[in-house]
Amino acid sequence: MAGPADPGLAPPVPEAAAANGQAMQIAMRATGVGQGGGLGRLAAWVFAALFTFVLSVAAWNFVNGLLASNALLGAVAFGLILLASLLALILGLREWLAYLRLGRIEGLRDRAARARAGDLAEARATVDAVARIYAGREDLAWARARFGERRAQVMDADALLDLAETELMAPLDQAARRSIETAARQVATVTALVPMALADVAAALFSNLRMVRQMAQIYGGRSGSLGSWRLMRRVFSHLVATGAVALTDDLIGSVAGGGILSKLSRRFGEGLVNGALTARVGVAAMELCRPMPFHTLPKPKVTNLVGRALAGVFERDEADAGSGKPD
Repeated sequence: MAGPADPGLAPPVPEAAAANGQAMQIAMRATGVGQGGGLGRLAAWVFAALFTFVLSVAAWNFVNGLLASNALLGAVAFGLILLASLLALILGLREWLAYLRLGRIEGLRDRAARARAGDLAEARATVDAVARIYAGREDLAWARARFGERRAQVMDADALLDLAETELMAPLDQAARRSIETAARQVATVTALVPMALADVAAALFSNLRMVRQMAQIYGGRSGSLGSWRLMRRVFSHLVATGAVALTDDLIGSVAGGGILSKLSRRFGEGLVNGALTARVGVAAMELCRPMPFHTLPKPKVTNLVGRALAGVFERDEADAGSGKPD
């Protein structure tokens, strides 16, 4: 006769299953991180070239056919194709310039890191290059003026770089934190409140892509559409390489408070995890978009960002559930 069943061996109840940030994991795979490699890029280039070639030949034959049958319609079609080609060239040029801006930011970050081991002249040249990025930014006029007044008093390379980071990066870091908190709140809310299939995945992908693009704009990169997608792939690759996509129980507990997750449904748990992972993506994007590495100013903590972004949302939902008020 079989002995009594062990409750510990029973599978978890589906509603109480642990949240694992599935939407963010799917969104990360959608960017193609860690997939394809060199062969995948070659295949994408070949198929893109083939599609462009076929489209060009079809357009050429279409215009020649119209010119042979009706000169006026053929001229109109030829003009439209020329206009479309010009717009495509302009858009391609904008994407190329955006790519160069992102590369310039990355070069400045490496240069600033090396300047700490150099002399004062190298540090001055580095901070001058950083200040030139924000020469036309009205929101940084006061910060630039303050930095210009105090820099003449500094005669040490490290102190000059610290001053530039404190005066120029601090207001940008605040704007970046607000962007991260907004994205984390949006992802968590959609995941928790919209029970539609793939709605949380779409919200995570869209919110993270918009957040990454805002990061580039905040720090002066102003990435284009393709540049934003490439930057997002780099952010996810950085997270995968550092193992930062793994969310620990300590982080969840510090955000949600002791025992709160056990009182919430699985959807709210998923929303919390997806919001926390979004915050981690935002912090990684800050590191990649910032023209100066974090040294004097502290790097934002994911726990604090998620706490400010999500604590009020989940506390409100929990209080409504406890009072029995209708939604």
